[in-house]
Amino acid sequence: MIEMLEVSKSFNTGKPNEFLALDKVNLVIRRGELTILKGPSGSGKTTLLSLVGCMNRPSSGRIKLHGVRTSFMAQGSEAESLDISSLPERFLTEIRRRNFGFIFQQFNLVRGISVIENITLPAFPTGENYADFRRRAAGLLEQFGISRHADSKVEWLSGGEMQRVAIARALINDPELIIADEPTAHLDSRLSREFMDLVAGFRKEGRTVVIASHDPIVFTDPLADRVIEMRDGQIVDQGQP
Repeated sequence: MIEMLEVSKSFNTGKPNEFLALDKVNLVIRRGELTILKGPSGSGKTTLLSLVGCMNRPSSGRIKLHGVRTSFMAQGSEAESLDISSLPERFLTEIRRRNFGFIFQQFNLVRGISVIENITLPAFPTGENYADFRRRAAGLLEQFGISRHADSKVEWLSGGEMQRVAIARALINDPELIIADEPTAHLDSRLSREFMDLVAGFRKEGRTVVIASHDPIVFTDPLADRVIEMRDGQIVDQGQP
C-alpha cells in the first residue's frame, strides 16, 4: 500500500543546527497488515509516520501510495500508484482526509467541546451531510462503550475514555489506514492491552495499521505482522516474517 524509496528527511536544512531525522529509508507497508515501528526516542519513528501519513514531505527520495481514494485522479484509477513526494498541499490534505485516521500520543482532543463534537470534527470538511456523519459518530460511541459521554466535555473523561474518543475520531471518515504515534504512552498496562484489543478489531475490518511505539506491550503483541526496528534515522531490522 505504501512504498518508501531512499527516503531522507532533514530539519533546519543549511543551518548550523541541521538535523538528519531519516537517512535513506526503504520500506514497504503492506495492505491489511499491522506494522509496528520500534525504537528509542529520536530514532525517527515519528518522522517516518509523518511522511507515511502525508503530513510532511521527504527532503529526498520518493513515497508512493497504491490504491488511495482521491477526487483528483481519473475515475477508476484508484488502484494506480500515486507519488506523493511533491504533490501540492491541497492534494495531500485530501489524501489524508479520505484515506488516513490518526491517533496521537497526546490525543489532541479539543477541550471545551463535547465528545461527539470532537469525533465529528474531521468529517465537516468532506461536505458530507451532517446528519449522516452524526449518526456514524453515534455508532462509534456505541461500539466503544462511551455513548453515555456523548455530550460530556472531553476534559471530564478518564485517560482510557479519552483514548477511545480519539480512536472514534480517527475512524469517522472510514479510513483504510490507521496511523498511531505512541498511543499507549500515557496509559497503564491494562489500558494498553485494551488498546491492542481494539487494534485487533481494526485488522478484522481489513484496515492497515501502522504504530510507532517503544512499549513492549505493543511491539511484543503476537498480532503484529512486522516489527521494524529503527535507530538513528535508519531501519536496522526490517522485521520480515
